[in-house]
Amino acid sequence: MIHSIRFTDIQQAAEGCAKHILGLLEEAMKGGSHATLAISGGSSPKLMFEVFAKTKFPWDRVQLYWVDERGVPPTDSQSNYKMTNESWLTPGNFPRANVHRIEAEKEAHEAARIYAADITNYFKLKPGEIPKFDVIHRGMGPDCHTASLFPGEPMIDNRTDLIGAVWVEKFKQWRITMLPGVLRAAKHSVMLVTGKDKAQPLYDVLNNPVDLKKYPVQVTHDVPNVTWILDEPAGALVK
Repeated sequence: MIHSIRFTDIQQAAEGCAKHILGLLEEAMKGGSHATLAISGGSSPKLMFEVFAKTKFPWDRVQLYWVDERGVPPTDSQSNYKMTNESWLTPGNFPRANVHRIEAEKEAHEAARIYAADITNYFKLKPGEIPKFDVIHRGMGPDCHTASLFPGEPMIDNRTDLIGAVWVEKFKQWRITMLPGVLRAAKHSVMLVTGKDKAQPLYDVLNNPVDLKKYPVQVTHDVPNVTWILDEPAGALVK
């Protein structure tokens, strides 16, 4: 039985996801601590980021990371950073010192190395340690990919490294992505899944045997504190 919260449509799901994440961040910041949040791109997250931009929140106590990024400059229309910056960071006056951007304009493996070093430094990780983000927000594609881990990607078995450079053949594009060890270690995972094209894939992911090469989004299938935020079209087949 999955822990899911359902909303009528994509706008309500995005708003509900924003509220849920803010609650988790508030919990993490109790006692004066800072919180760590990693976000994903997409159309429904854009709506969520617009909610964040309008929300009065102590963002100066939140360190912001990205789950993955396309191998393009930050000014490119495909950039997850660009979308986030335009919908949330700039209009919401998010503190720039807390933004940990993936430098995806660089060669992919070098960008992955730099990003892994950034995470290692902030979390003060020793060799072999995995960071525990307070909240990692992810989505699921119609092909059941999550982050930039697509079906057939061999790095789905990598539980050691933090960040990987992956070639996505269907898009003929390099991407930089958090790897399974990081995704699984999150204190809370929040999955925002919307749209009728996700209904059958979501049913398959939740009901078929675990097969990470076929269903990469199953990477956190056995991890506690995973919440699925769905709209009615995406959750239509899920009991």
